[in-house]
Amino acid sequence: MNPRKRLQEQSGQHALVDGIPFTLPVRCTKSPVLMALFPINADKARGFMPGKEVSPLRFRDRGLLVVTVIDYQSTPIGRYIEYSVGIACNHGADTGSISPAEWLTKGVDIGQYVIELPVSSEISVKGGKGIWGMPKRQGSLNFVVGERTVSSQYDVDGALFAYIEMERPAHLLVPLRMSAANFCAFRGMLMKSRIFFEGRAGVCLLESARARFVLGDHPRAERMKDLEIDQKALMTAFIPSADGLLDDHIESWFLTYDQAPSEVPEGMESVMALGLSEAWPPAPTAPVPGTPVA
Repeated sequence: MNPRKRLQEQSGQHALVDGIPFTLPVRCTKSPVLMALFPINADKARGFMPGKEVSPLRFRDRGLLVVTVIDYQSTPIGRYIEYSVGIACNHGADTGSISPAEWLTKGVDIGQYVIELPVSSEISVKGGKGIWGMPKRQGSLNFVVGERTVSSQYDVDGALFAYIEMERPAHLLVPLRMSAANFCAFRGMLMKSRIFFEGRAGVCLLESARARFVLGDHPRAERMKDLEIDQKALMTAFIPSADGLLDDHIESWFLTYDQAPSEVPEGMESVMALGLSEAWPPAPTAPVPGTPVA
């Protein structure tokens, strides 16, 4: 059955998972979304992916960093911001450099491997990590829609972790209806979940895509700098009001290695003590270096 149809048929049903009450389907409405793609070093991106089950997607021998921030206005677990940093990936062995058309015709199972995923609320961490295996952690976040730019900042302990800013597209020309796959590592397994989005988007490509992604000095942010992120974005997109569905169907596979892993991966112990609070930490205030894009 078509996943969207299956999810729509759940409408009005209720579920209680890990102590979190859901009214189905798990949806968001009228939520602004910003997205930007930046070229990165694909070989170094491989070092961010555990096991052999997922590999960087290569375009002209470069990888892609995917920064997506969603200000979820209305969900079954309240309002929260989600700041996703991922690497475009293929579920399987490295395919080498192929074109977007080949991604579709060769049946490549593509998505993004999520490497950082702060959210505003504790309940979002509990649900996103415990149920869907997403590497969520609570952080200080904002989402600012200005007249000329859209931006989002993520602070940890009062210091800048990451800042994304893009110039607002002049027109909202593209009626977007898409699905996206998230691949994440949790409990020693590769977890795959899928989200469906639709809305009217403004999209800018190549020279018209103006954005900047600034990383702070936190150790995890410092490690991201090893990806050799291009300062020039390949694509930016802004959806002022998106509706979305998060599929309750999840897939998982064991992550495998040539040698027995020596470190125990993060598991359910990291979420079992979490509560259902929808409260947010204070908004980020750390100064952001550099020049605004507009």
